[in-house]
Amino acid sequence: MPDPTTSRSVSRRAVLLGGAAALGGTALAGTALAGPLPLRGAGTGRPLRDPFTLGVASGDPAPDGVVLWTRLAPDPTADDGRGGMPDKVVDVQWEVAEDERFSRVVRRGQAQAAPELGHSVHVELEGLRPGAEYHYRFRADGAVSRTGFTRTAPAPGSLDPLTMCFASCAHFGQGHFTAYRRMAEDQPGLILHLGDYQYEYAAEDDDVRRVLGPETRTLANYRQRHAQYKTDADLQLAHATAPWIVVWDDHETENNWAGDVPETPDEHFLDRRAAAFQAYYENMPLRSSAKPVGADMRLYRRLGWGGLATFHMLDTRQYRDDQPCDDAGNVDCAERLEPDRTITGAEQERWLLDGLATSQARWDVLGQQVFFSRLDNDVDEGVAFSTDSWAGYVANRDRIAAGLAQARNAVVLTGDVHRHWAAEVQAAHEDPDSAVVGTELVTTSITSGGDGDDDPKSAVLAENPHIKFHRNRRGYVRTRFGADELRADFRTVPHVTEPGGAASTARSFTVADGEPRLHEA
Repeated sequence: MPDPTTSRSVSRRAVLLGGAAALGGTALAGTALAGPLPLRGAGTGRPLRDPFTLGVASGDPAPDGVVLWTRLAPDPTADDGRGGMPDKVVDVQWEVAEDERFSRVVRRGQAQAAPELGHSVHVELEGLRPGAEYHYRFRADGAVSRTGFTRTAPAPGSLDPLTMCFASCAHFGQGHFTAYRRMAEDQPGLILHLGDYQYEYAAEDDDVRRVLGPETRTLANYRQRHAQYKTDADLQLAHATAPWIVVWDDHETENNWAGDVPETPDEHFLDRRAAAFQAYYENMPLRSSAKPVGADMRLYRRLGWGGLATFHMLDTRQYRDDQPCDDAGNVDCAERLEPDRTITGAEQERWLLDGLATSQARWDVLGQQVFFSRLDNDVDEGVAFSTDSWAGYVANRDRIAAGLAQARNAVVLTGDVHRHWAAEVQAAHEDPDSAVVGTELVTTSITSGGDGDDDPKSAVLAENPHIKFHRNRRGYVRTRFGADELRADFRTVPHVTEPGGAASTARSFTVADGEPRLHEA
């Protein structure tokens, strides 16, 4: 972890304490940053409030650049989804510097925030130094955003270590986003979000925090819901602290959707999917290559981190066959063994297997959504698998496992299940004695499921000896990738039904280079 006495950590701490405002009076083109300034009404004849209520973010780092993001919304949770913005294009200036006071500016420019994309801004930077750290900010008609901190990927071949945190499943109504704040305080170089960034449900009587709007179905609904999440200070902090790589699961659209099949019959589902996809793009630091076309969006992609790691980010929703066994949950049925069933789709499967076969990375990392390892939930003589996981697509899963066996070190990162798990990945899902080909690290939720409990799941662990750890508390996973070893710390917070609470490490594991086994640290 970074030494807190270094100047780099001091600079980053300034970001953690509130960006440029914490540095006191720094200026962008002569505009003081002591507080938010009014945005001129852009032809409306009335002043608008601070347009940067949703914060800033960066993502998809490359050796020479990164994506910078913001979205203008002086009235962020307006139910029309427009964020209080006028129906016209607004110019947004951006600036990138090597220092937190912006005395060494290396890039600046102007982008346009258009109503057709929710007044979002996606700046795709190029020409930066590899493995370098930068500060960035935006300005629109006199108002200045908070400062964000980001970094580029290392140069090809670099084996410099990386601290990376990953998370999933943040239901606004079920708790406070404390885990995002604790993740930011770990000062990772990179953050992965594996899905369920937001939930589609309307408010429920037992919610810890009030969810705004109805169940999300329209573009206005999804924009409002994303905006409510983005107004959370803990989430804003995590976005402002490091570049993110994001993929979705089901709740960004609708629970348990599969391809063009909704959870319940809905003749307008593809319209709903298109609205969800557009709002997702508008609210994430994604490159223009991910911009949706109607109800289609290419989200799976590959990002390199020097010679140390390659992140293969998967989409296990858009191309999957419908869940087997009538999506009945923890059951068993012959349908899940059918050889043509797919969770990835044929094109994404070929893309992934080709990438694994040709990779030169020390660590090949799958960033994906649902349980990959065998998890038999029947503690008696039978078997019972989640049909929403790779267990519902066994042939597809085993072909991917064969690809993982070709990698020098294969690591599967997973979200979805609202629990911490650590497992060794076996070659054949239906053969508990098959060879180990990689490791799987499963993060618990940020809030989904509430505070949780200390049930050790002893019977389930005994039924699945390749699974080495389980914990039902909220949190995230912190990893440290090095040339010789991967370390994973399963971080938890004591509660989410009230704000605050320190993070602690429930268990740590290491994986040695060339040995796909989990060792308790």
